[in-house]
Amino acid sequence: MSTSRNSPADGGTVVIGLGNPLMGDDGLGLAALATLRARGVDDDVGLVDGGTWGLALLPEIESAARVLLLDAIDTGSPAGTLHVLHRTDLPRYLKTRVSPHEVDLHDVLALAELRGTLPAETVAIGLQPGRVAVGCELSEPVQERLDDLVDAVLQQLAAWSLPAHA
Repeated sequence: MSTSRNSPADGGTVVIGLGNPLMGDDGLGLAALATLRARGVDDDVGLVDGGTWGLALLPEIESAARVLLLDAIDTGSPAGTLHVLHRTDLPRYLKTRVSPHEVDLHDVLALAELRGTLPAETVAIGLQPGRVAVGCELSEPVQERLDDLVDAVLQQLAAWSLPAHA
């Protein structure tokens, strides 16, 4: 697990990319995180490669004031559909599993909620996966919408009054 700033323990904003890049569209969160890094997100935003770290993400989430999760989000919609889920919508999204790391993510969010440390401003942004299978490439519909996902992340950061570079 790596971050592009010193520590999210300052109560700032953390963007966590999730997924397994060896499983096709499940690697979307990490691809989006790489695109954000390339676009030059402001230094006040922690960019964390959460991969499939599960419960190891708890300190990152608990120490932040705002959490933005990047992931493949399966709602049964057409591949590439953009989803923005706010804190109250997350339990419903987590009922549909794309890959095993979501079991751990559900546990992390539930534990943070139970401990009273889940930030009120917790948002998940992602795309409907088209293919979750062994392979390192994103499916065509997901690859085509990657920039739209990153734009949605930048809009959310702006809504939180955080400067970001486009």
